[in-house]
Amino acid sequence: MSLPATVIPLQQPVLLPVEGSAESFPVRRVYCVGRNYADHAIEMGHDPNREPPFFFQKNPDNLFTGKDFPYPPLSNDVHFEVECVLALKAGGADIPAEKALDCIYGYGVGIDFTRRDLQAEAKKLGRPWELAKAFEHSAPVSHIVPASRIGHPSAGRVWLEVNGVKKQDGDLNQMIWKVPEIIAELSKLFILAPGDVIMTGTPAGVGAINKGDSISCGVDGVATLSLKVV
Repeated sequence: MSLPATVIPLQQPVLLPVEGSAESFPVRRVYCVGRNYADHAIEMGHDPNREPPFFFQKNPDNLFTGKDFPYPPLSNDVHFEVECVLALKAGGADIPAEKALDCIYGYGVGIDFTRRDLQAEAKKLGRPWELAKAFEHSAPVSHIVPASRIGHPSAGRVWLEVNGVKKQDGDLNQMIWKVPEIIAELSKLFILAPGDVIMTGTPAGVGAINKGDSISCGVDGVATLSLKVV
């Protein structure tokens, strides 16, 4: 069936490469989990005790798989936050935690770049964070690796280096809310669907970047990602 005519050209879908495949993963929505590692919650000035998970969104076209990250305008304090990324092949509402892993197509690693100065100003004024989080190229992502190949990792080093210097070094097992719980809780708030991407939170050690920096990161047993700040 052909699509109806549109008054402006249709936007191209956001597609993420799949490791070892000529096929791509089409992105529908991007959800992020805030303060999901206790040490990071502490470094950001929050109580690390388990509380209802905190979610926000990026835009699908904030994801990219290029090698250069363009330093964004209107900010002088941009921070890196390395995260394990989930890609969903199924969804629904009120998904039981014990069935949540069945929804996952694969995993990757990504960076939630944040304009920290704009975020701090928004927090001070009690305003949303979109200006700080959902800007162009703010979420570089690796290839998606199918769960059929690597299973569902619940432990594994999550790390990031800047110019060869270790900055973040955590483990998936340090998540406050584990992957099945993230999907279950998120599905209480939104109807999840195939194509949804979830960034699962970052360990401690976030910090600022500068033009010219080289960044490498990864989730051991899943994927790695390298890029340069330009």
